[in-house]
Amino acid sequence: MNLFYSPNLLYNNILPEDESTHAVKVLRLKNGDEIDLIDGKGLYCKAKITLAHSKHCEFQIIEKIFTEKNRTFSLHIAIAPTKNIDRFEWFVEKSSEIGVDTITPLLCHFSQRKTLKTERLEKIIVAACKQSQNFYFPQIKELTNFETFLQQIGNDNVCQKYIAHCYQCEKPLLQSICLLATNTIILIGPEGDFSREEVLLAEKYGFVSVSLGSSRLRTETAGMISCAMVQFVNHREIS
Repeated sequence: MNLFYSPNLLYNNILPEDESTHAVKVLRLKNGDEIDLIDGKGLYCKAKITLAHSKHCEFQIIEKIFTEKNRTFSLHIAIAPTKNIDRFEWFVEKSSEIGVDTITPLLCHFSQRKTLKTERLEKIIVAACKQSQNFYFPQIKELTNFETFLQQIGNDNVCQKYIAHCYQCEKPLLQSICLLATNTIILIGPEGDFSREEVLLAEKYGFVSVSLGSSRLRTETAGMISCAMVQFVNHREIS
């Protein structure tokens, strides 16, 4: 399957430049060749190339299929970016493959990375979702101050809210208390963990402290494991 991303499928019949280059220069597709298209919002189309140009490849839609999400809940991971950006990019890639709806980079007290460009992360999301044939792309938010994020979430009791940290306290395993088919928000701290004040503040906003296992995990690993645990609980219950 030659799967391509076009964010405005219903209104534009030209592939973005990077997708055009891949189609024409890398795959050497020509006029009349069939391709599959997604818009990242659930629309899947079969099309054929009408102008094989490496910068603005044009296509004609043959069939439109509106796909539904394969799960009945949303997963939001709010996570502090790592000092080594490659590790954070790895998390974004793997969580996009596993299944996440929103990623909010957090600026925390012990954060070592205080700036972040989301353009490259968006491209990583596109590539990961194309590879895993996920027709709904996760949204990547701008870097957000930890306290500001909590204020934005507010005292929302519609979703289940968890915070993973390394402090000693009663912390049930995430997958043992995660509810089936329920919108979920999980907080993951930086390499130096959340501060104690941040943990207490999160708990005031209704976040429950959880464990991700007996090992001390890197930030990006903790984020990926959180995604996997939530997906595992839901798929296990469905099966």
